[in-house]
This record gives sequence, structure tokens and C-alpha cells, in this order.
Amino acid sequence: MDPRRDALLCAAAALAGAVNSIAGGGTLLSFPAALAWGLPSTIANATNSVALMPGSLASAWAYRREIRKSASLARLLVPPAVVGSIAGALLLHVTPVRVFDAIIPWLVLGATLMILFQGRVASAPPSSPPTPEKARRRALIAAGCQLAVGVYGGFFGAAMGIVMLAFLSLVVSEDIHHKNALKNLLAVAINGVAAIYFVAAGLVNARAAAIMTVGAVTGGFIGGQLARRVPARVVRGVVVSIGLGLSALLAYRAW
Repeated sequence: MDPRRDALLCAAAALAGAVNSIAGGGTLLSFPAALAWGLPSTIANATNSVALMPGSLASAWAYRREIRKSASLARLLVPPAVVGSIAGALLLHVTPVRVFDAIIPWLVLGATLMILFQGRVASAPPSSPPTPEKARRRALIAAGCQLAVGVYGGFFGAAMGIVMLAFLSLVVSEDIHHKNALKNLLAVAINGVAAIYFVAAGLVNARAAAIMTVGAVTGGFIGGQLARRVPARVVRGVVVSIGLGLSALLAYRAW
């Protein structure tokens, strides 16, 4: 046991929970902390998913009023999120560690670039209300996108919130806070289902998960409360810097 190492892991998870509430991309903070704590990459990834799920739940609770206003859309998107998450978790389980280590730098880099360009999505003005036919078509596209994001989220998940914000702009005409609320709810569905599978499959380090959960819940709740006050571009700048450095480090270690 190393109290300082445990404290750093908890702090990283708290920052990840807060960042997921405000800007998305918290995995780019908590995943390297789990690696530094001493976990193999696939175990670190599964443990991270388990630990961040309660943080996503805390964030969703902070946005509960906005979620209630979008209940019908939530009912449409949660099922494909769950199905995709199961597929992604199964994919992670059968992926050899050496293969995962080889592709993870590219996933981190891709997630970082999505965060870098997130501002164009988050700041886009609401579109005019679509016709009923166009609304149905957009809803089907959103459901298909959510299925794909669920697969990615079950497998790795960094910056999946950014992708969800992007396609939610197709079907949500309200402000960014309503999109953020739905994004947090869908993250609960994806991470929650994946977490159940990872625990059942023995892919989770229980001690690390407990430490990270405490931090993630605290950070997720506080972040949800502060999301309307903290400039997202500031948080994105920090996360992007960390993501670029992490992708380079992981690439160096893998190759």
C-alpha cells in the first residue's frame, strides 16, 4: 500500500468525473492514473469504466431537471446505448493485451482530437424545429450513432461524450445543458452495463476501483454543479494537452 499513490489515483478520478460533467474526456485523466498505479492496460481500462460510472450517475443527477424534459428522447437512445456497450465490453474481453496496447495510442489521439474540435459542436446555435418526417429521420440516425458510440464506450470510451454531443445536436434543439444532461444519462447506461460485465468477467481491480469511485462521484457531482460556470474551453485545453502527451507516451511504450 502506498497512500500517496492512492491519493493521486483518487484525485485523478475526481478530476475525470468533473471534466466529464463539464467538457468530456475525463478518461484521458483517469486511465493513465490507473496505469501509473500499476494496472495492466486492459484491467486499467475496465477498472476505469467501473469507477467512472457512479461519477456519471452523480452528474446525471445534477442535471435531473433537464433530463426530465427530454424523457422521450432518452427512452429512444438508452436501448442502443446498452446493446452497443455489451458488444464493446465483449470485444475488450477477447482482445489480447498486446493488441490493445498497440491500438490504444490511436484511440487516445482520436479522442483528444475530438475534444480539440468539440467547441464547434458545443457552441452551435439551436436549429429551427424540423418537420415530423425530418425529425423521425434524425431520430433514427441518432439511434444508429448511439449504437456505435455504445460499442466504443464499452471498449474504451475516452471522449465518447463529445461524439454524443455531436449527434445530439441533430435531435435536440435546446441549449447545451440539455444536450449535456442526455449525454451524462447515456454515459451512465454505457458505463453501467459495461461495468457489470467487467466485474462478472474478473477484469476489475477491486481496490483501485473503490479508490477511483470515491473520487469520480465527488468530482462528477461537483462538476455537474459547476458546469454552468466553468468555461469549457479552459477544461478542454488542459485535457487536450494531457491527451496529446499521453498518446505520444503510449505510442513510445507500445513501439
